[in-house]
Parts: sequence; structure tokens; C-alpha cells
Amino acid sequence: MTAVILATACAVVYGTADFFGGLATRRTQVLAVVALSQLAGLALVLVLLPVLPGTAGGPALLWGLAAGLSGAAGLALFYRALATGVMSVVAPTTAVTSAALPVLFGLATGERPAFWALVGVVLALGSVLLVSQDRSAGGEKVPSAGLATALLAGAGFGGFFILLAMAPADAGLWPLVGARLSSVTAVTLVALATGRALRPRDGVGALRVIVAAGVLDMVANVLYLLAQRQGLLSLVAVLVSLYPASTLLLARRVLGERLNGIQVTGVACALGAVALIAVA
Repeated sequence: MTAVILATACAVVYGTADFFGGLATRRTQVLAVVALSQLAGLALVLVLLPVLPGTAGGPALLWGLAAGLSGAAGLALFYRALATGVMSVVAPTTAVTSAALPVLFGLATGERPAFWALVGVVLALGSVLLVSQDRSAGGEKVPSAGLATALLAGAGFGGFFILLAMAPADAGLWPLVGARLSSVTAVTLVALATGRALRPRDGVGALRVIVAAGVLDMVANVLYLLAQRQGLLSLVAVLVSLYPASTLLLARRVLGERLNGIQVTGVACALGAVALIAVA
């Protein structure tokens, strides 16, 4: 039950972080948002290290470094997919892939969730597809593009979850330190190679939103790390993948965006999936 609570909270916080990140990218360049939010997350995890201490051994940092590179690659591919495709195709493809890979990895390494938990997994994956649905103004589905890139982006995010789970259980938050160091380095090198500035265009206003996104993202990472140490990776990763639901609800509440019937059904399915996994 503890793992379910932590993973569900993680999904809510991830969705909120994505909401703030989306607001920030409307006000300034994407690379600046990614780099500065990653730095904010690194600062937070360094502050939290004494709170959740662990062994700063080589394996902890190496698994974290690998996870950070996988996550950074997934993020870059995700934005690339959005540039060449449409959100209604890219978002669900990426989210489901990022959830499916840890499930397959967990099952391959001997995890055996209960029957109703597996039913919840299937329902959760379906809910991600539903809540990510969008329609064009004419009511027709927008043609898909960048599908292969979206699949690779999901693989990058799924790899992030798997590699973090491989870190020693007594490592505390050190894997996240390694992950942020590698991702910040990777983004900075990309900025230098492309000659792009990492300073937000909209000044202090944009910076506050970026910092909020980075801090919330790191809080979600901490919750994920704690959740997967308490439960099965194949269940935790699926619950975490429900984050689009909270992003949608925030967009409705704050920005006045309307949910269509399919998305409302997806939110209901997500709640049902959490309940099934919890009781199992």
C-alpha cells in the first residue's frame, strides 16, 4: 500500500511539473527551460541528501548517471517528436511506451503481480491513451507523424525508470544526484554545440515557473525512487505513467481548457486502475 500511495503521489507531482514546464515553454526557449529546470532539481536533491542519507558508492552514481543520460535522450526525442508530429499521437505513444518497458522488465526479472494488479496495469495503460486523446477543430483525428521518434522517447523515459531501480537500495538519493549531473551536462553540451543561450527570454517571471517545474520534477523523482523500493517496478512504473491525468485537470482548472468525453473516461479509468492495484 505504501508503494501505491507514493507512486500515485509521484504521478500527481509529475503531472504538475509538466504543467509548469508547459507554461514555461510558452514564454521562453525549450532548451533554457530544460537546462534551468534540471539545475533547480539538482539544487533540491543536494539539499535533501542529509534528510534521506545513503551510501554514495560507485554503483549508485553510475546507475544514476546512466539513468540521467537515458532520461535526457528521452526528453530530447520527445520534443523532437512534438516538432514533427502532433500531441494527440506523440503523448500517448510516449507515455505508454515508458510504462510498458518497466512492466516487461519487471516480469522478465521474476516479478509476479497478483491477477487484479495485472488487470489494473492494463486499465492504467488504456487510461493513458484515453486521457491523451485530442481532436482537431473539425472533429477528425490529426494524422500521426514522428511515431518512431515518440517510441524512442518513451524508451528513453522507460530506461530512466529501469536504471534508477537498478541502483542499490541503500544508496539514498545519490542515484538522483548522478542522474541530474549527467542530464545537466548533456543539455549544456547540446547548448554549446548549437550556440543556443540558456537564459530565459521573459526574465524573472519565466524563471520562477521554470524553477517550480524543476523542483516539482525532482520531488516526483524522489517519490518514484522511494516507491520502487517499497513495491514492484512493474506496478510502480504504471501508476507513475498516469501523470497526464493531473496535467489535464490542472489545464482545465487553471487555463479553462475543456476535457472531452474520452478524456473524462480516461481519468475515471486511471482512478479505477489505482484502486485495483491498491487492493491487490
